[in-house]
Amino acid sequence: MISKAFGNIVSQMAEVFPKRFGIADAHGMVFAANGPEVSEEIIEELAYAIPSDDKLYFKNGYTVKLISGKPYPEYVVYVEGVDEISKYCCNAVTVAANNVRLYYDEKYDKTIFMQNIIFDNMLAYDFYQKAHELHIDTEVPRAVFYIKVQKKGEQAIYDVIRNMFPDKEKDFIVNIDTENIVLIKELKEALSSAELEEMAKTILDNVNAESMNKVLIGISRVAMNINELNNAYKESQVAIEVGKVFDEEKYILNYENLGIGRHIYQLPTKLCELFLSEVLKKGDITLLDSETILTINKFFENDLNVSETSRQLFVHRNTLVYRLEKINKLTGLDLRKFDQAIVFKVAMMVHKYLESNAMKK
Repeated sequence: MISKAFGNIVSQMAEVFPKRFGIADAHGMVFAANGPEVSEEIIEELAYAIPSDDKLYFKNGYTVKLISGKPYPEYVVYVEGVDEISKYCCNAVTVAANNVRLYYDEKYDKTIFMQNIIFDNMLAYDFYQKAHELHIDTEVPRAVFYIKVQKKGEQAIYDVIRNMFPDKEKDFIVNIDTENIVLIKELKEALSSAELEEMAKTILDNVNAESMNKVLIGISRVAMNINELNNAYKESQVAIEVGKVFDEEKYILNYENLGIGRHIYQLPTKLCELFLSEVLKKGDITLLDSETILTINKFFENDLNVSETSRQLFVHRNTLVYRLEKINKLTGLDLRKFDQAIVFKVAMMVHKYLESNAMKK
């Protein structure tokens, strides 16, 4: 349908500009042209020769300009000649073609439609009606995967994900910017948390292999209908944000498995500060050095087992007991007692959350 719209633009502009020109896709296939078509080899060379920006380029006696699009330009305008008339013609056709493309995307592009849903840009009544027009099933389960790129400018990651999920009728990939990509994956049935993590691991492995770059992947709970997708998108974002604070070593972060960290993340900072002042009456966590923090983490990892912790730290049991007593004196909490250990664990998480907030300011 968009090729017909491009054809209308070219036929109308042909009456104004005495030049041979046309519109092709970014791979060199001509959609519309006035007069004899330029050879496929020349169009391919023009399409591949220019960078992805909005400037005019000149090659082999042609003026060329890309038609903007997300995640990358899909169409190119070419005009024979490099004089002022050719430049003016190229700019005019590009503006007209861009307007048509934007209208087409808004009206017919399913990915744009899904993007509007997760960004909460549509009313429920409107998107149910629009989904019906676009033949999108509103009652199938879907999961949202938020993919955060660790290195800027890695467009190849979008291509890797698109190649993994090529069905544009069911799987939608929203390229927010060069660092943030959202995959809305249709599921045959509601998958378990572990199954969603396996899917995320496959994405992670493919991205690592194809682009040599690291990404974080936030996973939402399964949305059972299209009305729940906006919440699922927010959950995938929260998974990323909470995971960066409390699970720094993980690359796959599942909203369902965030535990108490998710609730701490939603607390006001004043309330967190008040909590720390109440439970740490003798001092605060900043008084503990890195060796002591390592001891505490190992002690928690081993379920408060003194013998196993001392073995893994390669220290004598009495040395570990001495360190735990030292922590008790500094903080007022005895980690060998289960209830106090729980309080201390939460206090460490709250302290970490406050530190991350301070770094954002």
